[in-house]
Amino acid sequence: MTGRPIDVLNEAKGKNVMLKLKNRTQISGVIKAFDMHINVWLEDADVTDAEGNTAKLGNTLVRGDSIIYISPAQ
Repeated sequence: MTGRPIDVLNEAKGKNVMLKLKNRTQISGVIKAFDMHINVWLEDADVTDAEGNTAKLGNTLVRGDSIIYISPAQ
């Protein structure tokens, strides 16, 4: 059993993840921290928009209510 979703996120700290957002944007980076609202702090983040354009964000905060899912990055 994997545990609660918050436990899975806690185990992902320090690992590279990909976030899919409601506006069809994808952000990948290393999870540094999160809170009870699933606001996620990422380090070395990159963003890819719906058209496939990419940009470096660096350190960034993603608001939890804009996130559809979080998965391991490949």
